[in-house]
Amino acid sequence: MRIMAQMSMVMNLDKCIGCHTCSVTCKQAWTNRAGTEYVWFNNVETRPGQGYPRTYQDQERWQGGWRLNKRGRLKLKAGGRLKNLATIFVSPKMPSLDDYYEPWTYDYETLTTAPLQEHTPVARPRSLISGEPMQIGWSANWDDDLGGSAATAVSDPILERVSTKIKLEFEQTFMFYLPRICEHCLNPSCAASCPSGAIYKRAEDGIVLVDQDQCKGWRKCVTGCPYKKVYFNHRTGKAEKCTFCFPRIEVGLPTVCSETCVGRLRYLGLVLYDADKVLEAASVTDEHDLLEAQRGVFCDPHDPAVVREAERAGIPRDWIEAAQRSPIWALISTYKVALPLHPEYRTMPMVWYIPPLSPVVDAVAETGEDAESKGNLFAAIDQLRIPVEYLAELFTAGDTIPVTGVLKKLAAMRSYMRDISMGRDADPSIPAAVGLTEQEMLDMYRLLAIAKYDERYVIPPAHAEAAHDLEELATECSLDYEGGPGMGGSGPFGEGSGSNTPLAVENFRALKDRQTADEVTPTGGQGGRVNLLNWDGKGSPPPGLFPERKDPS
Repeated sequence: MRIMAQMSMVMNLDKCIGCHTCSVTCKQAWTNRAGTEYVWFNNVETRPGQGYPRTYQDQERWQGGWRLNKRGRLKLKAGGRLKNLATIFVSPKMPSLDDYYEPWTYDYETLTTAPLQEHTPVARPRSLISGEPMQIGWSANWDDDLGGSAATAVSDPILERVSTKIKLEFEQTFMFYLPRICEHCLNPSCAASCPSGAIYKRAEDGIVLVDQDQCKGWRKCVTGCPYKKVYFNHRTGKAEKCTFCFPRIEVGLPTVCSETCVGRLRYLGLVLYDADKVLEAASVTDEHDLLEAQRGVFCDPHDPAVVREAERAGIPRDWIEAAQRSPIWALISTYKVALPLHPEYRTMPMVWYIPPLSPVVDAVAETGEDAESKGNLFAAIDQLRIPVEYLAELFTAGDTIPVTGVLKKLAAMRSYMRDISMGRDADPSIPAAVGLTEQEMLDMYRLLAIAKYDERYVIPPAHAEAAHDLEELATECSLDYEGGPGMGGSGPFGEGSGSNTPLAVENFRALKDRQTADEVTPTGGQGGRVNLLNWDGKGSPPPGLFPERKDPS
């Protein structure tokens, strides 16, 4: 048993309203620079739809993720080392700009400089790549206004696999929103695909990052990632990806997308897992067994044997306690209502989802029946407007049984809590019908419906004694290169994210204050902060190191 810690996320799709606040705030914080115009570390897709980039889930075309060879061993779908070397100067299995979209802006100068005329001037779109006028025909969520219609559904790779069971008449269309970030997988195929070894998984918290010094721009990682969450910066010639906002995580703060989520649908926390079981779990023959295989990799943080092994592995005690309070462990392993995105890719993703239930309530209510009755809700799940088969292709490799089980638990929770809210006696048979106790049902309701900030985000801060190691790691990811989000002094993640000031012991805790401050420290100075490492004891001390001497007069 080799216990390791993994920072993970769960998203409750029942709460996502598709407002894209998470995408915009992530864009502003991380990818508002030249070369990243088309890059969205966080994007919200409308399902059914083609996704972003287009049809990224079609692995017959893009060859992302892992497969089992004839010997039952994991191999990259895009090919092994020899094929990687043979195609190192060209990676044909990679989305083009058309599959993403050509970013644009508008010619606003026309509006401000146009002379008086009969017709109102128009700010036409211009490409941010070439600067030439262009016609807009696709973007990061072009399916949004057409979700569920035949116009976009025909291009959905998931729908193709279940189309024989699903009708797409207009009155029967369905849609829901699917927010996506990098999965920070336990078995990342992007890291295995990189010829330079630039993509690595942090040992202390499992976050997958790109070493900008090591990256040579081969773009094999873009091919290898089945979720297409690694992007190529055409200005720097380097790969970039979601960093799980690690400068914030290190000081106990949630990611930007989680912090700004309007629906409060994201949960963050640690899970402990047995690293020795990852390969075995990813190599199970039957794809339908991958869900339980990955759950089997996670370790019960309350188990004394697991706690002993975690301490022996050097995991701090407060991290173990955080894993015991983690909403991720509760949603994945205790209540078993969270499911991984495309487990059949065999990357062991660590961003899980609670499938949406809301439309089944609407469907029942439209018939005039009691939409919260246990019997009505359970019976209506098979007739859900979001077909269970579609959800199963997303989250359980096509196995409908786990999805149906999750939806029944969510329906039971609604029915059970409705009785309590209406002042009636609680019916213990409702949670029993889905394998939960009444206390577990109440705890699950609190976590999914009314959880407070500290219950949704259980993030243990990094330890000061590890600050110098973190400083070295911080210089390797996509923060401090030319044009990076950490360059130029102050930024959305404070000076310590990318300037020359090291994350040393005496200023490590101060980073949280800078993260949460209402005002950003001016770029031109340190804003009153003093780092003892900036003075070697020789010559005049830097201003502010010692109190100013008062004038005796």
